Amino acid sequence: MKIRQATQQDASEIMKLFYETIHTINIRDYSQEQVNAWAPDTMTVDKWVKRQDTKQTFVADHNGKIVGFAEFEPDGHIDCFYTHKDFQGQSVGTQLLDTIVTQATQLQLSRLFVEVSITARPFFEHRGFAIVKPQEVECRGVKLINFVMERYLS
Repeated sequence: MKIRQATQQDASEIMKLFYETIHTINIRDYSQEQVNAWAPDTMTVDKWVKRQDTKQTFVADHNGKIVGFAEFEPDGHIDCFYTHKDFQGQSVGTQLLDTIVTQATQLQLSRLFVEVSITARPFFEHRGFAIVKPQEVECRGVKLINFVMERYLS
């Protein structure tokens, strides 16, 4: 597996991974109504391409298949961070996070921060992130619980 910068040609596969992971993995911690709001059937590839204009998107590429992706912003914010539903627990997220930490260090950032799902919270806690606060957010009219977390870099 290699971590690389996403290209516009990756947008469709990234969108599919996002949708399937939320509907298969996050459904364990959220209701059907919540996952439908979070990852609706109405998503478009164009919106995913546009996201790449404002964020640095890394993908985990396993033999030509995207098995994870993470979006990183220059202020240290990690936006989307997802591992393919069939590659959970196989170090995909760890390798993506290691890449982000390296990038943040090169940018001389002192802190990374992220809003994580109930599902992703243990992953980030095990990698040095601390909860700043739980929060209730609204997504397409549906309320969800997530956690603001941060990690200081040395």
